[in-house]
Amino acid sequence: MSTFVYMVRHGESPKEGNERTRGLTEKGYLDAQRVTDILKDEEIDAVVSSPYIRSLLTVEKLAQLIGQEVIVFEGLKERIFSSNDNRVSDIELLPLLEKSFSESNFSLKGGESNAGCQRRAIKVLKELLDTFRDKKVVIGTHGAVMTLMMGYFDSTYDLNFLHSTTKPDIYRMEFIEKELVNVQRLWGVNSC
Repeated sequence: MSTFVYMVRHGESPKEGNERTRGLTEKGYLDAQRVTDILKDEEIDAVVSSPYIRSLLTVEKLAQLIGQEVIVFEGLKERIFSSNDNRVSDIELLPLLEKSFSESNFSLKGGESNAGCQRRAIKVLKELLDTFRDKKVVIGTHGAVMTLMMGYFDSTYDLNFLHSTTKPDIYRMEFIEKELVNVQRLWGVNSC
């Protein structure tokens, strides 16, 4: 049998504010409902999330629909780009991502490297694969950490992949044991 992990990148959030507490924009809330609509017939067993509010808000209606609470894992939070808790601007972020994906141990002072972020997130993902073996679990997540988790299993999930994703986005990953055997994007042109 297979274990299915649904990576759900959070919906649109305000461009300003604290990384941990930024919520969703009006569009983000509308898209979160679309995420629920897409996943409602997938027979999901559990919903887990990053502790960041925008991720929780993107998947909480799905958890309510299946009669579950969202299980929060600190290890699923977005990559820490700097010691500052506020969002890194797009102007600063693009070159930072390019350097980070070419040098996996690079980080700004007080920040986290891609390698460090990947280690902590994969530890949680492997735990989820054990706990929910042969089941279906949704992960409310973020662009960089999602890419790093997927890239751990398949190196084609890289910076170009990250740039191709949307907010929100959904990828269904199929595992046999802990081997990734298939990935399918569920969020697309017809769902926007």
